[in-house]
Order: sequence, then structure tokens, then C-alpha cells
Amino acid sequence: MMKFAYGTVLLLVSALSTAQADEAPNLEIVWPVANTEIALGSDTQKSVGVVVKSNFRLMPAGQCGGDPRCGHIHMKIDPDGDTCSVPGKTYNSMNSDFGGNLIKANFGYCAVPSGKHVIGILLADDHHQPVLSNGKPVTALIPVTTR
Repeated sequence: MMKFAYGTVLLLVSALSTAQADEAPNLEIVWPVANTEIALGSDTQKSVGVVVKSNFRLMPAGQCGGDPRCGHIHMKIDPDGDTCSVPGKTYNSMNSDFGGNLIKANFGYCAVPSGKHVIGILLADDHHQPVLSNGKPVTALIPVTTR
């Protein structure tokens, strides 16, 4: 009986591991919650920490070692334009230097930091290229109001 139970557990673990490896890449913003009012940071960049979640391993760029399920986040505040991007760049922030599930939204780059904004994030591979799922970049968007 124990052999059967142990074998069954191994079979289930193996099936779960295979399913996870085949799972489509996903990305979500855990905090802030959509439609939340958030206080801007007191630093010069008026930074707000954004917590993300993904089924990819989030590492510094160049540190994935060929793992195809590894990458980092590119962030753009108000992604329909460039009013909040770093001057001369097409993004507001990224976590490619340190990886992990925390990234700074730098509202200080916005022409008008306080007010209604959209935080947009994109999952990028080890070489800063968008990770695709069904031919489309893996992204997440949430509206927030800053004060």
C-alpha cells in the first residue's frame, strides 16, 4: 500500500511539474490594487513601490542562464503616451538591475504626477525582448489615482 501511495505521489508531482512548465506566461500587479488612491513618495522621483507576480522567475537581466521561463519587468506609466517616461527612453522604470517582484513607479517623470494614471508592466526576457503568449506581449495594466 505504501509503495502504491508513494508512486502515486511521484506521478502527481511529475504531472504538476510538467503542467507548470507548459503553463502560459502570466503577469499581474498585486499592489497597488486597481482604482486605488495612493500617496506619492517623498523622494525626488515621487516613487511608489509596485508589487508584481509572475509564473516566471524574475531575475536581473543577463542572469537567467538560458532559463526560458526567466526574465524581468519593464514599466510604463500611462502607456498610451510618453508623458511619464524617463527622458529619452520609452519606459518609466524596470527591475532589470535587481530582479524580484518589486519595481518602482517613478511618478516624478510625469508632467503632472498627481491625478489619474495607468501603471503598465511588460514581462521581458533576459535580453529585454517582450515575452510572448499566443503571439502577444505578456502585460498587465491597472488604473490608479495619485495624490
